[in-house]
Amino acid sequence: MDFIRPELIDFHGVAMVKQFTKNWEKIQNFQARPDDILIATYPKAGTTWVSLILDLLYFGQTSPERQTSIPIYQRVPFLEFTKPSMDSGIDLAENLATSPRLIKTHYPVQFVPKSFWEQNCKIVYMGRNAKDSMVSFFHFDRMAMTQPDPGDWNSYFNRFMEGKVLFGSWYDHVNNWWKKKQTYSNLHYMFYEDMIEDTGREIDNLCSFLGLSPSAKEKKQIMYGVQFDNMKKNDMANYSTVNTMDFKISTFMRKGKVGDWKNHFTVAQNEEFEEDYKKKMKDHTLQFRTEI
Repeated sequence: MDFIRPELIDFHGVAMVKQFTKNWEKIQNFQARPDDILIATYPKAGTTWVSLILDLLYFGQTSPERQTSIPIYQRVPFLEFTKPSMDSGIDLAENLATSPRLIKTHYPVQFVPKSFWEQNCKIVYMGRNAKDSMVSFFHFDRMAMTQPDPGDWNSYFNRFMEGKVLFGSWYDHVNNWWKKKQTYSNLHYMFYEDMIEDTGREIDNLCSFLGLSPSAKEKKQIMYGVQFDNMKKNDMANYSTVNTMDFKISTFMRKGKVGDWKNHFTVAQNEEFEEDYKKKMKDHTLQFRTEI
């Protein structure tokens, strides 16, 4: 694959690439509707998982054909995405015919278009522990040619801790979204580890937030559809239709586990990471689990 990988730039204090900033004004002027639902995550924190759950909750019964004919990235547009040969995320979002419109973003909270707050839109944020996020992001960066070159694991490890990866610091991202939750009541903050531990319970909590009451049969269908192995095999969810990803290097959905960091971190790296983590995770009300 002959793709020129992008370089990181400093964009309003956050490490970004031009692909996700060149529609900046248009994105900032996006007109959200009151029933829009925004899915927000740091990369590799279960974005597609939440997207598929929401899509099934809202449209699984009324439009089952979309599950087998439209890729998830068209059903749930990626707000800041741009690529020359494809519709931009903002264009896809503006042209969505569904109600509600499901839209996803990896933006830090301060980059979210103000109309989402003004319209009091429901926002679903999913956080994942830093260690597994780092490992998953590293493997994604290896296979996705739209990402900056990750280099080797040791250098990536250091850059991740410094926030010199796409979408900036994991610490800033999860902490600032958590802080927003304290003042914005329409924000539901989920944890990847909780989802792995008990998907049904977390879907129930999500439905409670959204005001939805799926039947037992619907919930069973959703639970089946969003099992990791089923998503990984689902060509409408696994990104196998995207030509900028090299599946020979890694799959888009790799393991979907908690604790895979133990296969990558050395003892010394883990000690270094824990020290750094203590300094940066100032808000002790935000707790992540690195194993379950």
